[in-house]
Amino acid sequence: MAVFNALRTQMKIHTISGYIQHIYLAEHEHGLLLLDGCSRADVETVSQFITDTLHRPLSDLKLIVVTHMHPDHAGGAVRLKALTGAPIAAHPKAKSWYAGLMGRAAHAIDLGLTWWVANRIGKQRESIWYNPVLRADILLEDEQNLPFFNEWKVLYSPGHTDHDLTIMHEPTRQAYVADLLVKVKGELVPPYPLCHPNQYRKSLQRIAQSSIETIFCAHVAPVQLTDIPFDHVIENAPTLPKNHWHSAKNRINRKLFGKTAQH
Repeated sequence: MAVFNALRTQMKIHTISGYIQHIYLAEHEHGLLLLDGCSRADVETVSQFITDTLHRPLSDLKLIVVTHMHPDHAGGAVRLKALTGAPIAAHPKAKSWYAGLMGRAAHAIDLGLTWWVANRIGKQRESIWYNPVLRADILLEDEQNLPFFNEWKVLYSPGHTDHDLTIMHEPTRQAYVADLLVKVKGELVPPYPLCHPNQYRKSLQRIAQSSIETIFCAHVAPVQLTDIPFDHVIENAPTLPKNHWHSAKNRINRKLFGKTAQH
């Protein structure tokens, strides 16, 4: 117990208010770990927090994790790397998420959705474009410990995309799950898009059965694992993909044929 408490005092997770999401920065004595790549609009906010609030040089940022490629999770990574020298770490599949013509169209839609969310919460439109093809310096696999931050473990948790990552601090049993859960009308629900429903259910079950105690989400306040109704979320999660393409196909089919697309 003494070791656990000592480790807890050596690491602190700071919450920074981002453009449309919570940003989490883990502070260790030997360096800073950014638990997600945030958006391009957040680069100055993160930089100022490091220098003005923590009173540390930008070079103390030692690693930037990108949990998945959406604009509020990957958009600031490259610019922060340029400012700090910190390498970028991501799942191997992240590079191909927006690949090809369809991928570029999805990227444009996701940028538009980011602006839509920003408008809904009273934020002005800001420049959020970023290169949709991520060239990560470090590729992260399931069960791997983070370089430079050995106390943090990677859990592959796909569903929202095919490359989502959860980052767990093993000594304190705290984990950042990015968009694994969101809140709508006060209820924890699956995110949109949900590209792989079956994998999503498995990811939820894995987290529910893990040793994690506290969960940090991009769009939800920190929550205790025991307060999450996993069975309810899993039972009510979509059985078919819900994303831009399936939504468009369903609208077309309903209009033309009065039925919902099955694939």
